[in-house]
Amino acid sequence: MIPLLFRRELLSLFCSPIAWVVLVVFSIGTSVWFVKGFHAGEEATLRPTLEFAALWILPFLAPAISMRMLSEEFRTGTFEKLMTSPLTDTQVVLGKWLGGMGFWAVLSVPLLAQLIALECAGNPDYGPAATGILGLGLVGGLYMAVGLFASSFTQNQVVAFLVTVFILSIPGVGLSFIKDSPFLAAKWQMAAAYVSVEMQYRDFAKGVVDVRNFIYFLSGIALFLFLAVKSLESRRWR
Repeated sequence: MIPLLFRRELLSLFCSPIAWVVLVVFSIGTSVWFVKGFHAGEEATLRPTLEFAALWILPFLAPAISMRMLSEEFRTGTFEKLMTSPLTDTQVVLGKWLGGMGFWAVLSVPLLAQLIALECAGNPDYGPAATGILGLGLVGGLYMAVGLFASSFTQNQVVAFLVTVFILSIPGVGLSFIKDSPFLAAKWQMAAAYVSVEMQYRDFAKGVVDVRNFIYFLSGIALFLFLAVKSLESRRWR
């Protein structure tokens, strides 16, 4: 049943104009940043582009995709059909999240085109590029899970979008500034640095594969998917 819901969600995304806007914005944004940072004689790397995408583009584009996943079902009344189907709440959440990740796979195509451009112009190190794209997928997965959770308790897509952006701003941008604050003790600076998406992603962008980074993103994804399931379960008792 999950593969069926995955295909349904992925197809519905590509029938939405917002998805095409997101694809265009991501392609243009990353391409402009790539060209801006590309200079003859310098290291052939995607790292600046990937970091820009993870920290400044995805926190806004991922909520634009995830805000409709459950909110649209509530608004149109189709969620009632899902509740009476053999699907469990866990299957609904996983199917929709996987559909969002399928869209993310398509979204990463411009990055592969930029990698080909680097190959034509220089001799890029494919290790950091591969781990950087992998890390970007984990960032996208976390952001999509947060957005799915926010979408699970409202039928208003704008509210789901704003709540998601607010939640993502805490580990995304907020802690990036707090971790360097001179007013915090060293242990709190270390804690803020660990929770910061920026710090967790930098290792991937550098080509470093650390189990702790995987634990951070996978546990975050599992947490928000679990919260989304519990949010749907609570609707059965309303």
